[in-house]
Amino acid sequence: MDGTSKLLDTIWTSLGGKADATRRVEFTAQGTLPSAFAVTDLAASSMAAAGLALDELRQAAGHGASRLTVDRRLASFWFSSSLRPLGWQVPPLWDPIAGNYAARDGWIRLHTNAPHHRAAAERVLGGHADRAGVAAAVAAWDTLELETAIVEAGGCAAQMRSAQEWARHPQGLAVAAEPLICMQAHAAAGHAQSAAAFDPARPLHGLKVLDLTRVLAGPTATRFLAAYGAQVLRVDPPTWDEPGVVPEMTLGKRCARLDLHKPRDRAVFEQLLAGADIMIHGYRSDALERLGYGAIWRRTRNPGLIDVSLDAYGWSGPWAARRGFDSLVQMSSGIAHAGMLWQRTDQPFALPVQALDYAAGYLLAAAAVRGVTMRLNGTGALQARASLARTAKLLLDRGTGQVQEVALVPESTQDLAAAIERTAWGQARRIHWPIALRDCPASWSHPASALGSAPAQWESQAR
Repeated sequence: MDGTSKLLDTIWTSLGGKADATRRVEFTAQGTLPSAFAVTDLAASSMAAAGLALDELRQAAGHGASRLTVDRRLASFWFSSSLRPLGWQVPPLWDPIAGNYAARDGWIRLHTNAPHHRAAAERVLGGHADRAGVAAAVAAWDTLELETAIVEAGGCAAQMRSAQEWARHPQGLAVAAEPLICMQAHAAAGHAQSAAAFDPARPLHGLKVLDLTRVLAGPTATRFLAAYGAQVLRVDPPTWDEPGVVPEMTLGKRCARLDLHKPRDRAVFEQLLAGADIMIHGYRSDALERLGYGAIWRRTRNPGLIDVSLDAYGWSGPWAARRGFDSLVQMSSGIAHAGMLWQRTDQPFALPVQALDYAAGYLLAAAAVRGVTMRLNGTGALQARASLARTAKLLLDRGTGQVQEVALVPESTQDLAAAIERTAWGQARRIHWPIALRDCPASWSHPASALGSAPAQWESQAR
């Protein structure tokens, strides 16, 4: 059994799936992304897990099992970007001062893409016009001292730790004790899914997904659900924006804005949640609780809700409520340090793609689809949780030394789907979808759109 299949077995059994189901999966295409870690294996296996969940749902609705094929090369591309603009450009992904900096005793990463996160860093380091000024300011600090100061100021930073240091850290210990995906079923009398109008070609058709996610992991999950028929409504705060990723991540969705501090918008949100089949959120572990929308409230308001959530640093331990992103978790958990040793460089060396985000996204999607199957079988409503840090452990447990034996064949025009996507910014094409499930093609009903471009209504109400 090759590395990709072994990783799929680990993921699928963590989702509660039957181990023998993975035998129906075929991985195609040779080559790997250049990394100390098995990133291409992770890409293909996490996407395969989401595909298996779809096939399991189709079986539960009375359709036979199908062979699932995942193209490892295309999966690697989708772990970077799928969008190829025609005559326009996606804005830069990173803020000008985001990145790695040398402090007195090691390296630290600053994440400043959001204006309020940059402002927090500047409250600690002072305002600087360029990276050179930031570098000079960081050089006067110890890494742990600076990490602590920026986090306490409401910002995002991560000291580079080795895997061994992370394994001894209180948060590393907490994450190691958590499951890859926490799956809990709750009684939901009268909320069983009906198979009466089930369409095996669009197995998620008719399901309403409330998307409260940002950046990459959660939006990856909801983009997958939209590909197979779900109606996805993304809801963002009034001023939030992420221009470097929105064209990539809003495919198949309608995007609205609500201010959950305002009574009128709270009432709209509560109606949306009451009508949702699935909610996926990427808020910090205590954020919705502080807004009055904790897990118990959500379950009371909508007993049949499939409730799926993502956290950066895990759901227990001293950092459970800490802000975090893929690049920061790579620094904290030892991935960037291991990459540095593998690359034989003196600077942090990250994964070639933001693999923790994307892999966690497909795990969330797989969990959500398994939740639909549970409702169809009458076994309750699912609450599922995953984290970037626990996904990092999945890679770390495989170890380093995944030497690139065969490089991926470079992208060509043959890798692009023929269809033209008329996004809010201009025309574009997408890389071919890596997952092939018989008589169940991926397709998206909406092109990528700007945040806040749609009303905060389910589509049937908006017509």
